Amino acid sequence: MNRPEQKRSAPPPHSEPLRHQALAAIAQHRIATSHHLHQMLCPLSTRQVMSRVLSKLRADGFIDWTTLPEAGRSHTKAWYLTPHGARLTRDLPVLRGRQAYPITSGTAASLKTSHTLAVVRAHLAFAADARRLGHEHGPWDWTPEVSHAIGDGERIVADALMYYTAVDGDERRKLRAFVEVDRTTMSSERLAVKLIEYARLFRYEAQPVGRRRQTVSAGPSWLRWYPVFPRVLFVLTGASRSRLDDRVSDLQAMVTQHPLVAAFSREVPLGAGVLEDIEEQGPAQGVWVPLGGGTTRTWTDL
Repeated sequence: MNRPEQKRSAPPPHSEPLRHQALAAIAQHRIATSHHLHQMLCPLSTRQVMSRVLSKLRADGFIDWTTLPEAGRSHTKAWYLTPHGARLTRDLPVLRGRQAYPITSGTAASLKTSHTLAVVRAHLAFAADARRLGHEHGPWDWTPEVSHAIGDGERIVADALMYYTAVDGDERRKLRAFVEVDRTTMSSERLAVKLIEYARLFRYEAQPVGRRRQTVSAGPSWLRWYPVFPRVLFVLTGASRSRLDDRVSDLQAMVTQHPLVAAFSREVPLGAGVLEDIEEQGPAQGVWVPLGGGTTRTWTDL
């Protein structure tokens, strides 16, 4: 695998006990395998460390598991919170101020497993890159299912919002990205429409309820949360290379043909990459296709 050498030492361990970190990570991501939690929370420890923590949490009634639906992986467990565990995580400091949508039953978990775990895989690829490069992107710098109003009573829900700090000597570059993970389960047209929704969010200005329209604009609503509008990254998987290439082409066509999206693309970096490439080579490599045109590059250079 073509991966850059690690430049800095690993960050110090989190102050929260691993037991609490595991509960918080499952609450935040909704579902995660033992391997995912190990890579996310204690990659320098043995897998047995995380296995013991999860076994104890299940014995205490805080978490349970469902098996992955993929053929050949029937013994891989995907962990989710029980109702008791969901109540407990509301008081965890690391989740304070975050909206949680826990899955608390085996049936619900089985319906969400494939997509949710693909989103976790994308997060882990960025986290591994950050460790190798000495950048900052940890377990709590990735928030799934972030929702924003876009007008007319509609909302856009991003699969994840990523916070990432690139460190180069004394220079610190703070980056944010909305991440959309597509497993080729929706039509290519529906996927491309997400670009229209992000363009609407970029322009949307909420009006105070019960007041006359302001003569001086307070600016777009996204400025309440972000100093700079997050870049938009599409992570594709679940189909042949040619089919994924077609979906990237359809995203690029939306940028070219839709005037609102075209204007949006001139202000906000937009890119698409294949999940398997991102995992094997690392997201800091030239595996991202700029949706506005051009050759592949790193996600930070879109």
